[in-house]
Order: sequence, then C-alpha cells, then structure tokens
Amino acid sequence: MKRRVKDFVDIADHVSLDDLIDKLTEVRESLPDGSEAELRLRGDEVFGHRITISFFRDQTDEEAEVEKRYAEAAREAKEKELARLQSELGVVCYAAPGKRGTLRIVA
Repeated sequence: MKRRVKDFVDIADHVSLDDLIDKLTEVRESLPDGSEAELRLRGDEVFGHRITISFFRDQTDEEAEVEKRYAEAAREAKEKELARLQSELGVVCYAAPGKRGTLRIVA
C-alpha cells in the first residue's frame, strides 16, 4: 500500500497577473485527482511574498524505498535505545502468557 505525500509548488510574488493566472491554471491541470490542493500566501516584507500551493500525491517507488530504508534504521535505533534504558533501569518487557499483543513490565 502506497502512502500519500504532501508536495508544494511556490510562485514568486514578482510575476504579472497574466503570468500568475497562467501558472495557476497550469498547476491546477497537472494536479492528480483527489489531491486536496490548498493555496496560501506566505512570506513577509523582508524576504518577499510567495504563493504556495500544497497538495497530496502518491509516493513514488524511489521515495518508498528510501523511507523503508530509513524507517528500518530508525526502528533499530529505537530498539537499541529501549534496551539500553531497560538495562539501566532494570525493567524488562515481555509478552504476558495468554494475552496476545500486550506487554507486562516487571521491575
């Protein structure tokens, strides 16, 4: 099952009205179905204003592979940290007999 990821399109504030309308039309036509697009004005007087369009799209195979690789590394790091903390505190977690999917903490 693929996830949906949020993507962004930024439009600088120094475009003419006709260019802005053309760009917005182009972006709207390229959006996937069910993208739940939102338009927001971001920025300030110092750094400038920009129009940001956020929308959801399906995750690519390459993105899914990268996420899978990093998710596995993050899970291993969390397990290692949990083991370190449990040994430091003297707490052991194990599955209770007869109760599937629950943990019992013994101090």
